[in-house]
Amino acid sequence: MTTLLAFAFVLGVLIFVHELGHFLMARRIGVRVLKFSLGFGPRVFGFTRGDTEYCVSAIPLGGYVKMAGETPDDPRTGRPDEFLSKTKWQRFQVLIMGPAMNLILAVVVTAGVLMTGAEIPSFQSKAPVVGKVVPGSAAEQGGILTGDRIVSVAGRDVDTWEQFLIAAGTRANRETAIVVLRDGKELSLTVTPTPQTKYEVGDVGVMPDVHPHVVAVVPGSPAEKAGLKPADVILAVDGAVITFPRELIDVISKKADVPVTLAISRNGATQDVSVTPELSGGNGRIGINIGEDTVMIKPGPLDAVGMSLQRNYDASKLIFRTVGQLVTRETSTRQLMGPLAIAQLSGESAQAGWIPLFALMASISLNLGLLNLLPIPVLDGGHIFIMAVEGLFRRDFSMRVKEKMFLAGFAVLLMLMVTVIYNDLTRISLFEKLMPWR
Repeated sequence: MTTLLAFAFVLGVLIFVHELGHFLMARRIGVRVLKFSLGFGPRVFGFTRGDTEYCVSAIPLGGYVKMAGETPDDPRTGRPDEFLSKTKWQRFQVLIMGPAMNLILAVVVTAGVLMTGAEIPSFQSKAPVVGKVVPGSAAEQGGILTGDRIVSVAGRDVDTWEQFLIAAGTRANRETAIVVLRDGKELSLTVTPTPQTKYEVGDVGVMPDVHPHVVAVVPGSPAEKAGLKPADVILAVDGAVITFPRELIDVISKKADVPVTLAISRNGATQDVSVTPELSGGNGRIGINIGEDTVMIKPGPLDAVGMSLQRNYDASKLIFRTVGQLVTRETSTRQLMGPLAIAQLSGESAQAGWIPLFALMASISLNLGLLNLLPIPVLDGGHIFIMAVEGLFRRDFSMRVKEKMFLAGFAVLLMLMVTVIYNDLTRISLFEKLMPWR
């Protein structure tokens, strides 16, 4: 139920804001609006005010604003309040306002999320210097070594771990050229990121040079008896390098009543500590609270808007790059998500709290706004593209030509919908079992 409610909330807000943009601009330039609908198909409920019917329809995967004289097939009287009676510039304003409202919503909601404050791992903004290579990973097979500084991925420079993880994440199962700086020389290596999680995010198998630290020690615990202290940094367990707290927890949980040697850093000096985890709740525990280096972000209103603009700009570049890589087949279509995956993410975000849910809403709103601007007939961007071409040639296309263009656009969207729904179903174990070819 949480998933359905969260999905309905997110989708409802995004559709409402998008269609509200079309509606307000249409009214502003004097176009008569006949219907404002959230959803498609039969009307569920609604009301009429003035010339406009406001309603919620049965199929909740979209919405629309119906304007008088919107298409050449509509009954037309030539009145000035009909859509096609307006100039191309005025019609452009109506079409662009839907995607524009989604982009504005993404900026506003992201700024609000940032103002609530968040802790992010400090390594994300640091240069991608390899602190650990996962045994058997694509990185090890490709020749990446500890200490290498990753310079570029697939020809694109990466200056931070965040940029590197995004660049590698879009190239699952694709041979990828990775340039590293080693001993002052640049080396070009070929690595094939392996798909991870049900969304098949590419993973190379390298980790930053960071380690968990002890936040607190439980009195009387094995950790206190062994001499561990708050602020100790745990570097390795039995010689295996530890990067994130989750790794330490996983290792210790399997070592109940088995002595382990922790390599720790204390006040800049490295030393070994022997500790025997005790059995508690079916897992080994040594009695410490652990954390990782984080940076607290809690900007004021103006700074939050600036940071939001920058983040959405960076995300926009990534979206367009991904679209291009989908066309060139550099990125797998398996990473595309449809309504079922969005519903699942909405439910998971809602369970984590309102802030993650709003962060997800901002991300989807940005995607919706930008993808609607693509020059594909049927989408807002397709209508704008056709008007631009007509303006360039100083004549309107015939209805026959426009019908063929819209049919081609519909075919593209249909193939896209089939792809994303197939992807969604393969991520559900019940349906995947019914697919013997997988």
